[in-house]
Amino acid sequence: MSADSSGLKRPRYPMPDFVETALDERGLMDAYKQRPAYQQNDYIGWINQAKRQETKEKRLLQMLEELEAGGVYMNMKHPASEKA
Repeated sequence: MSADSSGLKRPRYPMPDFVETALDERGLMDAYKQRPAYQQNDYIGWINQAKRQETKEKRLLQMLEELEAGGVYMNMKHPASEKA
């Protein structure tokens, strides 16, 4: 984890290469960056904390689908991120 100036009160998780690649390949990096810093950090921490690779991939897919759909964060409604 590393510190930054995003306003987070806890350390920020660095984005793994496989997550960055997936965001770029799906064209979702902008959608990711538009989310609040706490959501970006939570997604990365949640994915990285998985013990099994299968679980990491499942969590990554969920994040990608939520970013693509908009209006959802961790399987909860998130109106601020809804797409127009």
